Amino acid sequence: MIPAHIPDAPPLTYADSFDVPVLFRGGPAKKPRRQWRTAQHTAWTGSDGFPAADGWYAPTTTWREIIKAATEVGRDVTPHLQNQPRYAHGELVARVSPLYAYLGAHSVTPRYPVDGAQGRRLTWNPVYAHGTERSAKVAAGYRLGMTMTEWACRSLLGLGQTEHLELGGPVPALFPAFKDPKKKLPDLWGHHGTEQLYWLIEAKGGDVGLRKLREGWEQLAAGSKVLGAYAHRTVLVGASVRFEDDLFLTIDHALHPGRPPLAPAGSGTDDEAVGPGSPEDRLGDSDDALIAAARAQMLAYLALRSAPAGRLRTVPVAADRASRRRRSGLTSPLEDDDLTLALRADARGAASDADQHTVRAGIRAMGLDDFLSCRIPGTEVHLGMSRKLFAACERLHEEDLAIARRTPGLRAEDQPPVDLELSDEAQEEQRLTYRRIFREQQEEARPRLRPLLRHAYERAASSDWSDLLRRPQEPRLDLRRDESLLEAATPETYVAVSRHDLPVAHA
Repeated sequence: MIPAHIPDAPPLTYADSFDVPVLFRGGPAKKPRRQWRTAQHTAWTGSDGFPAADGWYAPTTTWREIIKAATEVGRDVTPHLQNQPRYAHGELVARVSPLYAYLGAHSVTPRYPVDGAQGRRLTWNPVYAHGTERSAKVAAGYRLGMTMTEWACRSLLGLGQTEHLELGGPVPALFPAFKDPKKKLPDLWGHHGTEQLYWLIEAKGGDVGLRKLREGWEQLAAGSKVLGAYAHRTVLVGASVRFEDDLFLTIDHALHPGRPPLAPAGSGTDDEAVGPGSPEDRLGDSDDALIAAARAQMLAYLALRSAPAGRLRTVPVAADRASRRRRSGLTSPLEDDDLTLALRADARGAASDADQHTVRAGIRAMGLDDFLSCRIPGTEVHLGMSRKLFAACERLHEEDLAIARRTPGLRAEDQPPVDLELSDEAQEEQRLTYRRIFREQQEEARPRLRPLLRHAYERAASSDWSDLLRRPQEPRLDLRRDESLLEAATPETYVAVSRHDLPVAHA
């Protein structure tokens, strides 16, 4: 049983900000015992790459930012969901639920307090410590490692969109080497717009010790050997936590000089590389950024597209994207967006006696946009997006569906009967081969996709949600002042979590 001294307390209510100690260093080393509490930390002032000096830092983030990382990182499963989009809800639950199930928060008093720190950190909760079997702990550690790696690389360090390395890596000419099943390669890769470097990234999570980190360093070395003469950085993120200790990250990294990276796949001379942080920051002037943003949000799009009408709503946010300027991270908490708050208040005042159609037209005239949103069943997470990004995702989905229908082996009905003589690894390699073929056809279609997605994106600015959803009625416009939700937005996406169901303290 869980020890009796641990209280059976109800969920706490508090703002969702907390601190994540991060140690930057030049390679794997022994676990820094208790230094996440006892070492002097440098305040994190925001970065567009690695800090000038290694050492301990104390960045603050939000649960919303972590959830966004969880929903976007890792293998793209959407090629398999072309005919069953409702399974997107299940995939989102799988990515989020281990974090809710096993993470808690507690108050801490470090030896050297840092200005601006929240004094709260994440840890494993008592259920994980006392009631969870080993295999479940391994699975939770994997999800924690991938999520915190995405958060560290993108929200903290300004990396662009990450991609799973199993689909071929950053340089087309090197795809055969990246696809070699005999090589144990790292998890992810990305392109850092400010550093002008490829990043090869390996994620480790759980009670991360030196042996596990050395394994990750060897995987990065194998990937670095494949990438060879191209300038790149290898990044090993260890998300380490034990019960009643604080979650902290070690980020071991090495710089490898070489030739400048290639331009993003398929980009022309008039379409510059996507800048740091998020492709959403460049949607107005980069067709490739629009493709990347739609690709990154395809799982959320499928969840929205397949949600029952009664679960959909639209939430008003300022149409002026500049109101959501980020100091750090990818999301902007809406409680800090003064323009959205003021316009919402005006809209509530004007909406008391009007019908939904009139109100919706009115809020757009006063400078509000309404993002489509729904709660992911089985979670306290709400995801959403703008009508323009939704339309771009819709067009991309149509193209992906056409590719899936003509890709040999991708459809389950086209696959040969399971050969019981093949190992699980061999069967997985077969499935991976089909996904790679699908990805290659996606890239071949990129020149044709650019104008199609651009047209859909621009045209949707004046569209009604009923037209985009192909349903007779508009989703309910939600103008309530809902104090139970903590909301955040990017230029084109929306995420909210329940204030009352955040990870709870165990003591």
